[in-house]
Amino acid sequence: MKARTHDLAAVTALGVIALAHPPESITLGTFLIAVLANQLGGIAPDLDQPTAPFWRNLPIGGFFGKILGKMMGGHRFITHSIIGVVLFGLGVQWLLVILHPIIPNVDTSLVWWAFMIGMVSHLVMDSFTKEGVPWLLPLPIKIGIPPIRAWRVTTGKIGEGIIFCLLLVFGIWFCTYNYATIIDFAHRIA
Repeated sequence: MKARTHDLAAVTALGVIALAHPPESITLGTFLIAVLANQLGGIAPDLDQPTAPFWRNLPIGGFFGKILGKMMGGHRFITHSIIGVVLFGLGVQWLLVILHPIIPNVDTSLVWWAFMIGMVSHLVMDSFTKEGVPWLLPLPIKIGIPPIRAWRVTTGKIGEGIIFCLLLVFGIWFCTYNYATIIDFAHRIA
């Protein structure tokens, strides 16, 4: 899937989960950093690819992407597995512990969950592609949805566009349906 599809999937998943289980209290800082973390989680599994959006914005990002990709076994290997989710989760948790003194009024547990929701949404979305995802690494099996490879989508083609549009329509419907809850949530942030 392309980056914009992962971005939309990550924020949609975060919105659905946040509205299903809204936090008792949340600061504006926590909200903003959680949304940023969610978007980073949505692209994090592709750090093993030198052409990933994350690397494009850095002066020598492609170089780092190539090195990291080789260290991680190539694209859609460890970063696209349950092992990768656990490793990223531990790494982000460690980073948030270090950053907590700098951002003391931010609920780092909510930020961590937002990142993880984004990351898992990435793997779920990539499961819809022809390549599938090696969820159970080190088992050499790539799992795809649906199980028949021919029925899955090709990245950048019309099937992905349809999924993107469906996510967008669902997001708009969901926000409209939960308008009162969203307004209440917004008042608690302010």
